[in-house]
This record gives sequence, structure tokens and C-alpha cells, in this order.
Amino acid sequence: MTVAEMRDALGWKPCVEEGGTDRVVSGCYIGDLLSWVMGRAPADSVWITVMQNANVAAVAMLADVACVLLAENVSPDPDLSARAREKGISIYSTDRDAFSLACAIRELL
Repeated sequence: MTVAEMRDALGWKPCVEEGGTDRVVSGCYIGDLLSWVMGRAPADSVWITVMQNANVAAVAMLADVACVLLAENVSPDPDLSARAREKGISIYSTDRDAFSLACAIRELL
């Protein structure tokens, strides 16, 4: 399933959609400690977090995740949005919590 198909199926709100919507999602990873995520998030996964600062874009790029999904109505701060646009990272937001998002992603995959 692609990022775009998952976005549409689960009703994610695009915050920054800079490409990669046709990327195939392999799973998800939940984490807020950026150094931990950088070393452990699998490539092509949806990274679920509540972190909203500019460093999220750098970690997403290094981890090669398919997209970033901000849980619990978190919105990216302006610096994160700008960096995501520069780096071609797609960021979405939703009102759901991380656990229910991971369950929904698992169901789709």
C-alpha cells in the first residue's frame, strides 16, 4: 500500500506533502526520542510521533521513512514544515493516538 492510499484510507491531514506519496509502506514505527528513532526506524515505514521540531525532518531523511505522521492533533512547527519541504519529506497529522494508528496501519498492511 502506498503513502497516498494509506493517507486516504485513514483520513490523514496533509501538513507538508512533498513527494513520496507513491512510496510503498512496509510498516510503522512509534517513537519520540529522535536519536532512538534515527537508529531503529525501518526504511519505508510510517514514523508516528508527537515531536514537531525541525530535527524531525533530518531524522526522517536519515532513517529513510516513507512519511512522518503526527499523532494527537500535533501540527508541525514552521521550521519543521520548511525543512520538510526542503528535504522532500511528507508530514501528515491526525487526531488519533499512536497505538490506534499502529493498529490501523497493521490492518491495512
